[in-house]
Amino acid sequence: MSSNTTVRTARRRTLRVAAAALIAAAGLSLTACSGSDTADPKPAASTESASSGAQGSDAKVDNKAGKAGKAASPSRTQKLVDGSTAEIYELGDLHYRLKIVNDGDVLATLEANERDAGLDANGMYVVLTAGGEVRSWMGGEHQGPGTFKLAGGWTAKVTKVGELHYRAEIFGHEGKAATIEANEKDAGLDANGSSIVLSSGGVISAHQ
Repeated sequence: MSSNTTVRTARRRTLRVAAAALIAAAGLSLTACSGSDTADPKPAASTESASSGAQGSDAKVDNKAGKAGKAASPSRTQKLVDGSTAEIYELGDLHYRLKIVNDGDVLATLEANERDAGLDANGMYVVLTAGGEVRSWMGGEHQGPGTFKLAGGWTAKVTKVGELHYRAEIFGHEGKAATIEANEKDAGLDANGSSIVLSSGGVISAHQ
């Protein structure tokens, strides 16, 4: 073999080695780029956010469940004058509900929402104030229409407006102090320590 042939053969081997090195380098470079695309940190962040969001949703559900549980249980109970029990539920600011319960049966429900409420429960009179106070008594009733002296020094002028609809104007020493209206349901009032109930049948009673 001549020296020229030896030189050409050496050059071919050198070119093949160089080409192989370039291909290997290119392969490594592509693999690195591919790995970088795959290891995108965004999905991990999205997963973390989704997890946080799920925890937030659970917290909201727990809060609602807590409020519902509070509303489902009475804030307190109180014995009424006829021996039955009043269950008092606090529903919000100046918003209370009262259930009259006897032997596990709910006999009546009364709700005071930013104003007092009253009930004639077969001769037992109950007032629930907007502040959640409960008062009950028996007796002292008057059948309207008419003008009547009430406990606590009040005078009530009861007028019939319509069927199951009566109005009572309450007067004190300084003139007219309040008006109660019972329209198809009883009404009640806390008059400076005196409790007044007007029924939709025109019966009025007060207690101090």
